[in-house]
Amino acid sequence: MNAHSKVPANGKPIHVEDQNETTKMAHETTLLDPRFYTTDFDKLDKTDVSSVRAEWDVLIEQMKSDPNKGHFKRTEAWDDIDLESLPEGLRKELVDFLVSSLTAEFSGCVLYKEMKRRGSNPDIKELFSYMSRDEARHAGFINDSLKDFGIGVNLGFLTKAKKYTYFRPKFIFYATYLSEKIGYARYITIFRHFEKHPEKRFHPIFKWFQEWCNDEFSHGEAFSLLMRSDPKLLSGHNKLWIKFFLCAVYATMFVRDHARPEFHKAMGIGIEDYDMRVFRITNEITKQCFPLLLDIENPKFLKRLQRMNRLAIAMGKADNQGGIMGRIKKVGIGAAVAANFAGLYFMPTIKNEIPETSRLVPTW
Repeated sequence: MNAHSKVPANGKPIHVEDQNETTKMAHETTLLDPRFYTTDFDKLDKTDVSSVRAEWDVLIEQMKSDPNKGHFKRTEAWDDIDLESLPEGLRKELVDFLVSSLTAEFSGCVLYKEMKRRGSNPDIKELFSYMSRDEARHAGFINDSLKDFGIGVNLGFLTKAKKYTYFRPKFIFYATYLSEKIGYARYITIFRHFEKHPEKRFHPIFKWFQEWCNDEFSHGEAFSLLMRSDPKLLSGHNKLWIKFFLCAVYATMFVRDHARPEFHKAMGIGIEDYDMRVFRITNEITKQCFPLLLDIENPKFLKRLQRMNRLAIAMGKADNQGGIMGRIKKVGIGAAVAANFAGLYFMPTIKNEIPETSRLVPTW
């Protein structure tokens, strides 16, 4: 059997080649694509949140009330859009944005649902039941917008066929906390921008981003409390891991966004301007939890990210070239990427004193 097929329970092989283009896009697993994760569920199930019980109960009560229960439904605010009427470059990058967002949301749904299914800890089971519910709505809402154009993603196929990356529970906490918080920052920045420039809004889904991003914010709050329930996760050598995930997430976002120039041009916002806004919001939010912050105002920070993007472009060209010369170039570029990332990682950070309470209200 080749690497592009697996055998499900019914014994019939499933093939990527049999899926539509958007499902193939969602199935891809590269350094820049959203991934599916698995973890040590038994260890996760032993998480004790008693040290943050007061904040935990308030958050769980809010999630239980399900404030966005009726939000992910079409209303008269949904404008019909003809995808074919958009310029080719924008159409391609909009679909890429929607598929990437859907994959990230559905990845969370799959992981959280499995956490709920495998656990026995009532706190953990309840939390992840609410979060998987939210992420399922998000993924479904995006997929419905793709189905409008006849290019919906086969989510059942993704669950069976996409590669899963194993992360220890603490790495899940770091990565997912950042993913949820930076997701909030991205969505609210786009929403606020279109509030000021509604004439630039080229798809109705952006009108739903305000309440949507509040789900992302609450999910991030939950992971903050999970980390703060065990102080070891935010101290000692774990600070090095926190710094690694901060650098990796920020750099990945920067490179990925630069691959969508027509998308940002249509929004009427510069890519670097947008990314720096998102980084500033994310830095401000992560003060609640992380013991250090990246010094994003240091000019070297942006220069390192710009170089990372140039190297990513060069890597793509070498990959397209193929052959022996293409492979040789990829090795050299890969070494340059590693060196550049090391330079980003070893930049001085900003020490942060974590407040006694981490519960935040989204105000950005």
